[in-house]
Amino acid sequence: MKLKVSTAPHVHSKNSVERIMLDVIIALLPTAAVGVYLFGYMAGLHIIVGVASAVLAEYAWQKLNKKTVTISDFSAALTGFLVALNVPVNAPVWITFIGSVVAIIMVKQLFGGIGDNFLNPALTARAILLASWPTHMNAFTSPSMFGTVDAVSAATPLTANYVSGASDAASSATSVAVNYSYTDLLLGNIPGTIGEVCKIAILIGFVYLLIRGVITWHIPVIMVGAVALFTWVLGGNEGVFTGDPLYAVLSGGLLFGAVFMATDYTTNPMTRKGEVIYAVGCGLIVALIREYGSYHEGVTYAILIMNIVTPLLDKYIAPKLYGRVKKNA
Repeated sequence: MKLKVSTAPHVHSKNSVERIMLDVIIALLPTAAVGVYLFGYMAGLHIIVGVASAVLAEYAWQKLNKKTVTISDFSAALTGFLVALNVPVNAPVWITFIGSVVAIIMVKQLFGGIGDNFLNPALTARAILLASWPTHMNAFTSPSMFGTVDAVSAATPLTANYVSGASDAASSATSVAVNYSYTDLLLGNIPGTIGEVCKIAILIGFVYLLIRGVITWHIPVIMVGAVALFTWVLGGNEGVFTGDPLYAVLSGGLLFGAVFMATDYTTNPMTRKGEVIYAVGCGLIVALIREYGSYHEGVTYAILIMNIVTPLLDKYIAPKLYGRVKKNA
């Protein structure tokens, strides 16, 4: 009997790329469904445009460059899905289209395709959209439980909190400070992007990903815990050790980013120690931007900054190689 011999390591996994991507898409469905329920049909249109444009962009790029077409692995669909969930429902649909194309072409394909990008594609696209069209990307509206959206822009929990303590008269004139209840924050009855508002739906997706073994709890829990801790320590206008950690955790895109963005396989560290440093760094930067930065939200930039740090963490916190003797200094 002939045996096939291959080099080590001999690792076998039932988690194919297709299965992982499909599992993440399934985990996003509760969040997307609630977004459509709260914000109406336009939320669904954004999702359709995001997914379709991402898939078509990847197909066209690979065809033009005579590469193997890989749209069947669901990674492009997932990227477009995430881009759509990261925009406000009142933003023009072309914003989602541009974001999805940028994520696929500029961030993913130009660096070699899936697994070779050093930044999260959907988050990078969101950052570019925020810098290019800040008015559209910050045009948040209050949702309605009947699927309609108020025409008047409203302050998100973080914007309201930021404005209420700001001395900038111009900022205060354009937003109204609102104290949202924890129940509103959990259920999603607050202004925000399509995917970030309902925290219960995000947590359902988180539990699903844990059960399926797609992600581990370390990065999301440590990142959220770090934000809670540093928010409490920094305290805001009332002084140190007076911040509201629960309000900070349930506000903005923290949970959405921690569960679906920071856990991206390609852009987070390979070692457990590296993951801890990565997650704490994300949490610290979020808290610092929210408290001292000119932006009321910092999740996008925190994760992207730590994406850039990831190669250094992998280099200097490398696991010990089996069988190798450490050289004497």
